[in-house]
Amino acid sequence: MPRMPLIAFVIALLAVPGGVWSADSTTPEIPTLTVVGTGSVTAAPDSAFVTVGMDSAGRSLAEAQRQNSAVIQKVLERLKELKIEKERIQTSAFTVSPQYKSTSRRSADASPAPPEIVGYTVSNTLTVEVREIDKVASVIEESLSAGANHFQGLRWALRDEQQARLNALKIAAGKAREKATALSEAVNVKLGRLVNVTEGTHVVAPMPRVGRAMAAMEGAGGEVPISSGEMRVEATVTLIYEIAR
Repeated sequence: MPRMPLIAFVIALLAVPGGVWSADSTTPEIPTLTVVGTGSVTAAPDSAFVTVGMDSAGRSLAEAQRQNSAVIQKVLERLKELKIEKERIQTSAFTVSPQYKSTSRRSADASPAPPEIVGYTVSNTLTVEVREIDKVASVIEESLSAGANHFQGLRWALRDEQQARLNALKIAAGKAREKATALSEAVNVKLGRLVNVTEGTHVVAPMPRVGRAMAAMEGAGGEVPISSGEMRVEATVTLIYEIAR
């Protein structure tokens, strides 16, 4: 007699219609339309980053450091004469490397000798932000003439890069909407609500080709051949629409 309520409960569960338990599985999937739009804008660079440096060697660390500091100080003075603000000059790398004496061959049973330091190399690298494009060539020339012995590169930039990215995204989104409208009309369906949006942007900068010409230019006393060109900001927008019933 005490088991009757449990049996009645089980019978009640079995009597529940199957549609209640499988309502989610029977819901038809809503078809969607996915389109991708691309857009780009171009702009002239309004700043540049010049990277130069000095490698010096000496028998002692103090000697190598003294030679290096003297040249870097001259470079800083030349940059000051070009009216480059102190805040635009950054030490981007500084390394000290010991130089070891080459070891002669030893017999297999001989114990290894500790490495002998015979000198040091000090490397100091400066990255200079130049906001007046017409000064880029002068910054490179004056740095080299002051004694810097390596030029690591030149990178163009936009100070207001965000605005260019937004403009490219607007163009890409407009093209994606146009594609969605054209496709829906072509296949005779009606667009429903927009269910997903994804975007991405990247900047394509011109690549200056001045590195190989530095040695020849320095010897001939010629002007650094530099052209800023244009930067291109590219964007991609993906839209997913529901197709109305």
